[in-house]
Amino acid sequence: MDIRQQTLAIDEATAPRAGAREWVALAVLMLPVLLVSIDNTVLAFALPQISLALEPDAAQQLWMVDAYALVLAGLLVAMGSLGDRFGRRRMLLIGATGFAVVSVLAAFAPTASALIAARAALGLFGAMLMPSTLSLLRSTFPHRDQRRLAIAVWATAFSVGSALGPTVGGLLLEHFAWGSVFLMAVPVLLPLLVLAPLLVRESRDPAPGPIDPLGIALSIAALGALAATIKHVAVEGPDLLAVALLAVAIVAGLGFARRMRSVDEPMLDLDLLRVPAFSGAIAINLLSVVALVGALFFLTQHLQLVEGLSTLDAALLLVPGTIAMVLAGLGVVRIVRHVPAHRVVAVGLASSMAGYLLVALAGDALSPLHVAIAYVLLGAGVGAAETLSNEIVVSTAPPAKAGAASAVSETAYELGAVLGTAVLGGIVSAVYRASIALPDGVASADADAARETLAGALDVAERVQGELGAGIAEAARAAFDQGALWTALTGAALMAAAIVVALRALRRA
Repeated sequence: MDIRQQTLAIDEATAPRAGAREWVALAVLMLPVLLVSIDNTVLAFALPQISLALEPDAAQQLWMVDAYALVLAGLLVAMGSLGDRFGRRRMLLIGATGFAVVSVLAAFAPTASALIAARAALGLFGAMLMPSTLSLLRSTFPHRDQRRLAIAVWATAFSVGSALGPTVGGLLLEHFAWGSVFLMAVPVLLPLLVLAPLLVRESRDPAPGPIDPLGIALSIAALGALAATIKHVAVEGPDLLAVALLAVAIVAGLGFARRMRSVDEPMLDLDLLRVPAFSGAIAINLLSVVALVGALFFLTQHLQLVEGLSTLDAALLLVPGTIAMVLAGLGVVRIVRHVPAHRVVAVGLASSMAGYLLVALAGDALSPLHVAIAYVLLGAGVGAAETLSNEIVVSTAPPAKAGAASAVSETAYELGAVLGTAVLGGIVSAVYRASIALPDGVASADADAARETLAGALDVAERVQGELGAGIAEAARAAFDQGALWTALTGAALMAAAIVVALRALRRA
């Protein structure tokens, strides 16, 4: 039986429909989804306070954001495969316990290096959580219509969690220290640990093959090295280390592909990647997340450090975009019954592109109102695209390999988070450093600090004060907005590419 036949077999109209217990279980499964996705972007608002408290340099500042996503991306396929074998609910509970414990350690990290290490550990346990949640939906909702709605809720929670990161961070930072953005994991995960064993049925591959340590190691090496290459090039530029990392990623990736072809029971069926709908949906996942995370990286800093809004006011300004993301994610479930999926996804991506173009056209005159409208357009597009692309991924894969297939989708998500911060954030930082024109009379050490980050420049300006301090602040804000302009144009180009992918690859989805 081929992949398409297997998919049709489980999607018959006679498949059992979920009852009240399954829908309550869906609510429980949303808790780790919200938490892990919030953790991807929660540092966006906390970075200024963390920078002042821990005094990281520019590279450490990016590592604080990226360490989590790098580890998560490297381990997702391996953890998804292990969940298929040992039990997806079991993997979910182990991940939840570890995530809660490490979150407490992150909240009280004394140095930038300690925080980076804690973020990496959170990535390890997050990799146990995410494939489990999406793959459990496949077994919990065998009926296609119900599963589509459940995945719409899942995808909406994932996207909304990313969008809520800055909002939640803003609300917490208005009243508490920066460590509070990590402590919130504890009250979120405790209900999961209590309710999941009662409501969520265990699910696993009924006929798992033997554990493949070599395949797991190759997948970690390939994905981890690829993510590290992207991160390094964005911060340091292309150099010998970047070439070495890329070589490791390529060699390990080829070795992984060869391994999957040679074993009788591969943990990932590479034939899935030959299905245009599957590979196209993965690409759209990646590009959508690049757009969302990249926008949050520079828009939140613009609102706080350029416009001078408080953390809470800046967070509340993004709430309409979050609402638009929810409505679009749920609304497409009805629309796709009457309009082909590829057209719905393309229209959503066009909305995201329009949001980026609005930021670019505003240029130096970018105001809080511009940001709010642009984020509504971006959020609506991402909500629609993520819902349908994730549903296509899960429905295309054989049910026995749902964990591994889900992990591929979420690997694209995490690589997108790395790319969003590293590439789009890297463009902001690079243009900022290249275009900042500091006034004469700034001490050498202060000039170096001012050229590193916008937050560093404003800290120098506050210490120097007077006319010189005002000149430093004005030059830094102008340079940052120049970086935002080029980043917005790049984001719009990425959305245009995603539209082409949707129209071509998803046509038969």
